[in-house]
Parts: sequence; C-alpha cells; structure tokens
Amino acid sequence: MGATITGRRLRSAFAPGRRELVGLEVESAVLDLATGRAAPYEGPRGVKAILEIALAETGGRPLCEGPHLTGVELPDGACLSLEHGGQLEYSSNPVASVGEAVDRLRLAMRDLAGVLDRFGLGLVPGGFVPFDGVDTISWVPIGRGDVMRSYFTGLGEAGSDGPKILGLSTSTQVHLDFVSEADFTRKLRMLAVASPVVAALFVNSPLAGRRLDGVLSHRSLAWLRTDPARCGVLRPALRPDVSLDDLVEWALTLPMVYRVDEAGRFRCVPDRPFGSLIRDGFDDGTAPTLDDWNYHLSQIWTHIRVRHTLELRAADGPPHPYVPAFVALWVGLTYHAPSREAAWQLLGGRPPEDYETATAELPHKGLRTMLGDDRVSDLAAELVRLARQGLQARVDDGVEPPDVPGHLDPLDEILATGETFAERCAHRWQHEFRCDPMRYVDAYRVPTE
Repeated sequence: MGATITGRRLRSAFAPGRRELVGLEVESAVLDLATGRAAPYEGPRGVKAILEIALAETGGRPLCEGPHLTGVELPDGACLSLEHGGQLEYSSNPVASVGEAVDRLRLAMRDLAGVLDRFGLGLVPGGFVPFDGVDTISWVPIGRGDVMRSYFTGLGEAGSDGPKILGLSTSTQVHLDFVSEADFTRKLRMLAVASPVVAALFVNSPLAGRRLDGVLSHRSLAWLRTDPARCGVLRPALRPDVSLDDLVEWALTLPMVYRVDEAGRFRCVPDRPFGSLIRDGFDDGTAPTLDDWNYHLSQIWTHIRVRHTLELRAADGPPHPYVPAFVALWVGLTYHAPSREAAWQLLGGRPPEDYETATAELPHKGLRTMLGDDRVSDLAAELVRLARQGLQARVDDGVEPPDVPGHLDPLDEILATGETFAERCAHRWQHEFRCDPMRYVDAYRVPTE
C-alpha cells in the first residue's frame, strides 16, 4: 500500500465536508482545590480515577493506551481524553450552530466539574497549568509522549519548550468545515492572517510556576520554542490562491516525528522529509502507508491544522464563562462570506514576516502587538465587528438563536479597556487572590451548578 501512495491519495486526507458544522475542544487543567497543583494520573484523586467514574456513570466506551485508560467516548459521541500532563480535554460532536455547541459544552463541563468536585479538584480552562512545571506534573502513560519528548530534545534550543507544550499547555480549539476547494482557499487564507490577531486578543496564561514575570501568554511563548518548522504561522496559507495541493507539497517537506508499528508501538523515524520517505522508504525497508501520512499530518501544530476540518489552534483558551466568545468570533468571521472577505482584505497581502513577528511579540505584548504598521487592538476591534455582522446574518437566516451575537460582548469590554484576560488575571492574582492558589482555583474553575 505504501508504494502506491499517490498525490490523489495524499489529498484524500483533506476531504471537504458537506455542511458548515461547528466542533469544539476545551482543554482544562485539573487542579487541587486547596493547593492548585495538577492532579496526578494514578491514585485515588488522580485523573485516571476521574475517567473511571465518568466511564461507569455515563455508560461510555473506554479509550486506552495499552492497559492504561486515557479517555472515554461518551454515548453521544463526544469524548473526554487526557493530554500528556493530565490536562482533561472535552471534544464535542460537530453541530449546526454556535448556540447548540455552547449549550452542549455548558452541560458537559458542568457535569464534569461535578465529578471533579467529589475528588476535591477543579476544572480550570485557560492557556497553561499555573502552579506546576514539567518536573512536578505526573506524565500520563501516552505512548507517543516519550518519543515526542526525545524528538524535541534532539532539536536543541528550537525544541526546548516542547515538554512544556505537552505537559502544561491548555487551549480551546474550534473546528470548522470547508465544503469545496474554492471554499477551502477563501477560508484558510483568512484564518491564517487573522490567527495572530485573535491570539493577541485572547492571551490568558500569565502565571507559570506560580509566578508572574510579565509574560501574558506562556503557552504562546512556549510554542515559539517547540519546533518552528511545524508550528506557528502556516506560511503556504498566506497566499491568496492557496490550494489543497499547496498544503500537500508543504507537508511533504516536513520530517515525520513518529510512526506506529504493527504492534501499536510508537517509533522514531529517520530525520528526512516525508516526501523522501515515499521515495526511499523507512530504514527497515518498508514504505509509508496512508496511515503514516495521517499520523504525519497530526504532527503538524501550526495556527491552523488542516485535515478534514480547519482546526484553529493559535489562541490560549479563555476563562470558562468566555468560551462562547471564542467560538462565536471564529464562526461569525468564517461562515459569513462578506465578513470573511472583509477580514481577508483587512489583514491579507502582508509579508510573511509581519505575521511571524506578531506571533513572536504577542506573548509579551498582547493587544499592544503590531502587525506591520497597524495596531493589533484596532485590527481586533474590526474583526469583532465583522464577526458580529456574520453572526447576526446567521440569526436572520434562522441558523442561530437571537442571543448568539451577544457572546461577543466580553470582547468589546476587553477592547474598550485594553485589559486582556491575562492582565485581568495578573491583577486579581496579586490583589484579590493575594497570591493564594486556592483563591485562584475557586475563581476560575468551572462551576458545578
């Protein structure tokens, strides 16, 4: 099969959908209510025990890495899964509207928070585990974890923060559809140029190791030193005529991190572009398969990850009450053609270095970041206006309930005051919380009612 991989088969990994649906992933830290420390994997108050309760009470299906429970597929098709440092991710089913996605999310997160509360733990969405480091978290026995940490170590300084991304980062991610190749071009190019602006608007990880150091997004900062070749700005998508073939050709230039052998074990692979692996094979003489290609695509962590959906990954996750603003912003911009085109005209056509410089500056500057000669705060205000226009059109068409444009109201407040989620959190940490992790967790955890 590997020897017969063709351009057409490679493109099949990017098959478009038939409808414009909304998918949502929310990664949360699982924190001790008293100390703020991340829960371990094992033990009576570990994340494995939480999954066992969820499995028993929902009647879901276990998801395992060998003998280790690492997730639960819920009866409605949504999933709970663990990240490498014990972060807990809720992945929704794709649905037709922001309104339905938000309603399902609120119910699922409330129920999950109720389970954690029995263990003396809180579910805290955001951008970074605030009171631990890679040396204090409990690594979950996920097969690819050791291979990925070894890979990042091999990159030297360029990969030095890869373990932080694996073990400490959290985020909220939206999955959106493209329905044709022309639609793919129009959506992807806008999402690529808007991602640094949205990331600057949503900075929300000022705490690391219990300290403030002036950084507004430790998550975004860590991504800069994870693997620059496969993270950050998706350069091919900056072209106004970007195509599926452009994405295939670009992905072929990247080396693969790992593959999965017939026994289900994760293996390092030669440090060669995937295209050369197709031509020359792996060191054991085997040729890449389509499964290898799909694994390879999952090892790309740019602002937008393209597979069957457009997965939006640039920004920190907001505090729980403001997750609807994040979903609404992206849907309003992407699924309304006039708003999408206006956003592209506003942000597109700049040198790639402008977007990369903004990506490098936003962890420290937030809304004070510049995109070329433009202030990101001004650009973000226009994106919010365009998204509201797009959401109102969806309301008028009967796709969304009337309250959905109001999900953007918290972003208006941020833009009016200039105080991002990160800056608000830093101020509360020093004053309202008096540097007490217990007060922090109590304020930011998902409520149980």
